[in-house]
Amino acid sequence: MKIQYIGLEGINGPLVFLKTPKDVSFDEEVQIILPNNETRLGNVITVDKDITTIQVYEGTNGIPIKSTKTILKGTPLTISLSEEMLGRIFDGIGRPIDGLGDIVPNVQRSINGSSINPISREYPKNYIETGISSIDGLLTLIRGQKLPIFSGSGINHNELANRIITGSNIKENEKFAICFGLMGAEYETAEYFKKSFYETGSLSKVVMFQNLSNDPSIERILTPKVTLTCAEYLAFDLGFNVLVILTDMTAYAESLREISTLKGEIPSRKGYPGYLYSDLASIYERAGIVKGKMRFYNRNSNINNAK
Repeated sequence: MKIQYIGLEGINGPLVFLKTPKDVSFDEEVQIILPNNETRLGNVITVDKDITTIQVYEGTNGIPIKSTKTILKGTPLTISLSEEMLGRIFDGIGRPIDGLGDIVPNVQRSINGSSINPISREYPKNYIETGISSIDGLLTLIRGQKLPIFSGSGINHNELANRIITGSNIKENEKFAICFGLMGAEYETAEYFKKSFYETGSLSKVVMFQNLSNDPSIERILTPKVTLTCAEYLAFDLGFNVLVILTDMTAYAESLREISTLKGEIPSRKGYPGYLYSDLASIYERAGIVKGKMRFYNRNSNINNAK
């Protein structure tokens, strides 16, 4: 049930504070409506006895405290899903930004998926050819496996990620798709990927979710969840083999640290929140092959490119 409130208790960075409403839920989707009828999206991140904290994806610039309307949707944040997403480019929370219009959704699904139960995992054995000899020959990427790629300062990890996207193949007559989550990238980097996809003809098998460095950092922590939700739909609902590539996770971790600081949480090593590693695990463990599914119903791999 939708509930509307007028006025806020305060604003701090990308966070707004609301006097705790009745029956509010953690992670509930929220609409922030400004006096000029501009609408911004957010979700509930903490619920205390007196104050509820809401993170606003598009930022809080220009939001007045007294006249802003807050609508609690009563449901978690969802994304529209369809096979039409293949070959399309979306922002970090799943809205089309390629100028081709909205997709016609087959289903709306919450982005807060669950990790795969280890007992239900199928043993990884079939490999994915990346077209890069050092990976294919020495660090073979197996379906259902997670392969992290770490790079130092000055090393072009984006070029490596691009080669994996454009060169990956499963060498079988099966449906294959790549879900690509780009987080905290510069504009030139995003254009490099898109230009490469167009030139090589690989865009038709790619669903790209893009969060730039000048986009709200609060949006960045949703991009991996949105990417994996799309991958789950393509794999388990439509029968695709899916390769998930996320880059870079350092930008994700820094955004998590920023939000944690604004929430007043006690920092851990280097200022990161103590739950950083369990949060990363909740992302990585959504990838894998589940027993009992048909062979092509799998979420193949989650590649982490980090500086």
